Amino acid sequence: MFMQRAALTAARRLAVAPVARRAFTISLIRREALPTTQAPKIKMLTDVKTADDLLGPGAAPGTVPTDLEQSTGIERLEILGKMEDVDIFDMRPLDASRRGTVEDPIMVRSAGDEQFAGCTGFPVDSHSVIWVGLSKERPVDRCSECGNVYKMNYVGPQDDGHGHHHHHGYEEPKTFADFVKPEYW
Repeated sequence: MFMQRAALTAARRLAVAPVARRAFTISLIRREALPTTQAPKIKMLTDVKTADDLLGPGAAPGTVPTDLEQSTGIERLEILGKMEDVDIFDMRPLDASRRGTVEDPIMVRSAGDEQFAGCTGFPVDSHSVIWVGLSKERPVDRCSECGNVYKMNYVGPQDDGHGHHHHHGYEEPKTFADFVKPEYW
């Protein structure tokens, strides 16, 4: 019985082995037959002038594209920035070496209409993260736990091109920002 199993196993291996060898040799021949094309020149961050410069070249036929080749738009801008060691989105942590006050708030840079800052207190990690919402209309707000004051520094485009304010149709609830003296804005 042992000999029957051994003979059957050997026969199965012989029947499968030539098929596998042939498939690999054919795929190697086909791979070598592919035309080699020059990869298009990748634009660097300094070459980006318009939104059209943020379109990736795509992959060569028969290859799998990399993130750099297939990315577009803001994702491509971030990848190009990382290649040149530029932090496009300024992801550094906020200044936690001091307590933000109304006279000297902790500045939060924003390129959008609103920005959220995570406060962990002063001294650092003295409470759980509390998210403080800042906007162009309400650039100053205070953490409800520790009292740290944050102020949004808008660094985005000055005109959105629409010529009007966005109206949500409802009045937002009052926050600390509504009671700050105008000279501190």
